[in-house]
Amino acid sequence: MKYGILGDIHSNLEALQAVLDECRRQGVDRVLSVGDVVGYGAAPRECLSLLVESDVQIVKGNHDAACTGELDLLYFNPYAREAVLWTTGQLTTQELKRLADLPLTLDLEHCSVAHGTYHEPERFDYVQSTDDANSSLDVQPRLVCFVGHTHVPVTLLRMKDDPYRTGYTLEDEVDFLDVARALVNVGSVGQPRDENPLAALGVYDSDANLYRLHRVEYDVEREAKRIRDAGLPHVLADRLHLGV
Repeated sequence: MKYGILGDIHSNLEALQAVLDECRRQGVDRVLSVGDVVGYGAAPRECLSLLVESDVQIVKGNHDAACTGELDLLYFNPYAREAVLWTTGQLTTQELKRLADLPLTLDLEHCSVAHGTYHEPERFDYVQSTDDANSSLDVQPRLVCFVGHTHVPVTLLRMKDDPYRTGYTLEDEVDFLDVARALVNVGSVGQPRDENPLAALGVYDSDANLYRLHRVEYDVEREAKRIRDAGLPHVLADRLHLGV
């Protein structure tokens, strides 16, 4: 089975269309999303509709939860807060219910999915170190769990020959043959923060035990203009060009 894994989309329609096109080119069988479908960008309805149309399985992110009133906006910076309020006003009752009904985790045949952490997904904590990853690695039921939230791609892993030590790699390609457990942050489709403005797409081939991070070009300026035209903070448009 070949999985395409979408990191935080954040209402970036141009980036989403580009990575879904890349999924088709890669021969992906099933597409998964680690959440944060909405927030920051100016095409929340279009992105949600495209994901549904493309039969993407989605878990709930913190921005999704904020738009449905499940998460207090005090946890958000002023730009994020403004985008959440704007997004909430754009979505229909049915679309908000769709976000509210998203699960916090998914356990599929070959992998699991969460937004921030697997062990306490409702907290939307960040995994920014090997210590942060340990609790999820301890309990995740599959070889690999895919997450997002930080918008920075990294693979945290335990090897079969040293299963109690957690390490990490920044390599775009990871062979899981000798891996006991892996927690993979797939980066972000719609708002990368690793100083690379290209959209991120993870592809996991469970038969080959191989994961690869792909970077995909899209029309950044068109998406940035969409944000400015919507009246959202211009910093949310400007940062797309920089990958920060």
